[in-house]
Amino acid sequence: MFNNEKYQLLYSINSPQDLKKIPVEKLSDLAVEIRDFLLEVVAEQGGHLAPNLGVVELSIALHYVFDSPQDMMIWDVGHQGYIHKLLTGRRDFMKSLRSYQGCRGFLSRDESDHDPFGAGHAGTAISAGIGLAVARDRQGQKHKVISIVGDGSLNCGISLEGLNNICEATEDLIVVINDNKMSISENVGAIPSLLSRIITGESYNQLKSATKAILNKLPRWEGFHKGISKFEEATKSLLVPGVFFEELGLRYVGPINGHDLGEMIRTLEGVKKFNAPVVLHTITEKGRGYEPARIEPERFHGLAQFDIATGQSLNKSQNVTFSQAFGDAMIRLAKSFDNTVAITAAMTSGTGLSEFKTVFKDKLYDVGIAEEHATVFAAGLAAGGIRPVVAMYSTFLQRSFDCVIHDVCLQNLPVIFCCDRSGIVEDGPTHHGIHDIAFLRNIPNLSILMPQDEEELHSMLFASYEQKEPVVIRYAKGSSFHSYSKNCSLKVIEWGKAKIVRNFINNGNKKISLWGLGLEVQNCLKIAEILTSEFSYDCEVVNARFLKPFDKVVLAKRLHKNANINLIMTLEDHQKQGGLASIVDEVVVEYENGYCGNILHFGWGNDFVDHGKTQLLREEHGLDNGSIVKTILSTLGETNNA
Repeated sequence: MFNNEKYQLLYSINSPQDLKKIPVEKLSDLAVEIRDFLLEVVAEQGGHLAPNLGVVELSIALHYVFDSPQDMMIWDVGHQGYIHKLLTGRRDFMKSLRSYQGCRGFLSRDESDHDPFGAGHAGTAISAGIGLAVARDRQGQKHKVISIVGDGSLNCGISLEGLNNICEATEDLIVVINDNKMSISENVGAIPSLLSRIITGESYNQLKSATKAILNKLPRWEGFHKGISKFEEATKSLLVPGVFFEELGLRYVGPINGHDLGEMIRTLEGVKKFNAPVVLHTITEKGRGYEPARIEPERFHGLAQFDIATGQSLNKSQNVTFSQAFGDAMIRLAKSFDNTVAITAAMTSGTGLSEFKTVFKDKLYDVGIAEEHATVFAAGLAAGGIRPVVAMYSTFLQRSFDCVIHDVCLQNLPVIFCCDRSGIVEDGPTHHGIHDIAFLRNIPNLSILMPQDEEELHSMLFASYEQKEPVVIRYAKGSSFHSYSKNCSLKVIEWGKAKIVRNFINNGNKKISLWGLGLEVQNCLKIAEILTSEFSYDCEVVNARFLKPFDKVVLAKRLHKNANINLIMTLEDHQKQGGLASIVDEVVVEYENGYCGNILHFGWGNDFVDHGKTQLLREEHGLDNGSIVKTILSTLGETNNA
C-alpha cells in the first residue's frame, strides 16, 4: 500500500511549483499515478471517488498554468478537490482522508492556504469567485480567480444568480465548467441540455470565422454590416445555444476535451491572458480510469471502503437502512393514494427512491441541485391537489428554510418533508444534520417527527399523509438493526403523543426517566439496562418521537413530586440548543408545581463538529453510552465507576 516507487512523479510534487518542473509529455504518466493513488486512498478510507477521477487532468492543467495560492481556485462542490489537495502539499495527509483530525473530505480555509474558500454544498463557486475577484480589484491586485463549477452545480439557483452578476461586478473572472453530465444522480433539466447542444455547435465557430474574413474585405457600408450582424446573431441562436453565456457578457471558450492535457494547458494559457470574464467549457467523464466507477458513477460518487479489484463495498451491512425503508414506504403510499408524488434534488439513489423510480417513473420528479425550487414546486403541487413528499438530506434542507416558511407553512399546504441523514455523519460540519430541529420547530403549522426504527417510519409516513398539513419526518443515516419487513403492519400513531418503550419496574426511590429521539431510543434502552442491572436504578425509556407537537402531558407527569423521579435525561443526535433538550427545559419552566429532581441533557453543543467516525466523535464529546452512565452516576452522587 502506497509504495513510493510506484508513485515517483507524484512523490516529486510537494507544491504546485514542483508540478511545473515536470515536462508536459510526462503529465499523462502523472495522471495515471494520481488515479492509482486516489483509488488506494478511497478504497481504504472511503470518500468521493468518481467525481475526482473525472477531474485529474483538469486539476493538473490548472495548477500547471496558474500559480496557487496567489491565483485563487474555488472548487464548486468540495468533493471535486482531492486532486487539488494532492498537488498542493497534502499528498501524505490525504491518507488520513475523513479520519478524525485528518484530511477533510471537502475544502476548508482552515486546512490550507491553497483553499481560499470552503465548499461542501453545490453552487457556491461563482458567487464566491465574484467576491474574491471584487476584493482583488478594490485592492489593486492582479492575480487570477478561477471558479471551477461541476457535478451539476450550473443548474443550481445560486450559480445562475452568480452568472447574472459577473459582468456587473468584475472585469476579470475565469469560470471553468466541468461538464460530466452528472450531479450525483444523472443531470436533469434545461441547463445540462443546453451544454449538450453547445457540444454539437462547434460548426458555428468555423462559420463565424469565415464570415468575419469575408466582411473584412467588403466596403464599410453601415446598413449592410448591421444586417449581417443581425443575421449573425440569428444564426448564432440557431447553431450555438452557447449564446446564453455571451448574452450575459461572458466570453465563451469551448467545449474542449477535459482529459487532453496538451489542449487543456494551451487553452488555459490563452484564457489566462484574457482581461475579461470568460467561461471555459470542458467535457470530462465521471469515474474515468476505473471501470467500475465509470460504469456506475452514481454508486461511486461517494462510498465507504471497497475492494479495488472487484469494486464491491467492504463490510456492507445486510440490515435495511432508513433510506431503503423510506423508499419501500413511498411505494406503499403511492399504491394506496394515487395523488402521491415524490420529489428529490439530484439524490434519487441517496434518498432511497431508486426502486420507486422504477415502479412509478411518472410520479418521481428529480429537479437537480435546486432545493429551494423543490420546496416551492412541492408547494405548488399541494396547492393544486397533489400530495408531494420531498426527500432530501438534512444538510440540504437548510437551503430551503425560507421556502419552507413562506411557501409551505404560511399557506399551510400539505407537503411532507422526509429528512434523511439527520444527525452526525462522517463527512463533517458541511454535512452534519444536527441543526434542523432548531431552525424548523419555531415555524407555525409545521409538525416534526422522528421514528425510532424503520417500521415506525412507515407508520409515520401514512399518519402524516392523513394530517393534511406540513410535516417533517427526520431520520438518521444507517439502520436501527431492528427486524424489518417492507410489508410491516401500520401502527396507529396518536398524533403528538410520546411512546413508553420501557416501563418502571417498581416504586423504589431511585427512578430515572430517559427520553430518547430516533436511534437514541436504542441507546437509552442500553443505558437503562446498565443502570438497572449494575446500580439498581429503576429506569423507564420514553420514545419522544414528536418534537412538535411535543407531548407535554407525559413529561408533566414525570415532573410531579408524587412521581418521585430522581432524574430526567434527554438524548438526541442533534444540538441541544433548540432541540429536545430545549423543548424539555421550556416545559419544566412552564410547569406550575416546580420540579425538584435532576435534569441532564445529552446532545451536541453549539459548536461545529469535526469530521470522523461517528462513534469516535461521540466518545470525544461524551455521548457514548459509557460516558453518559458515568455522568448520570456522578450527578446522582454515586462514586462507583461505570
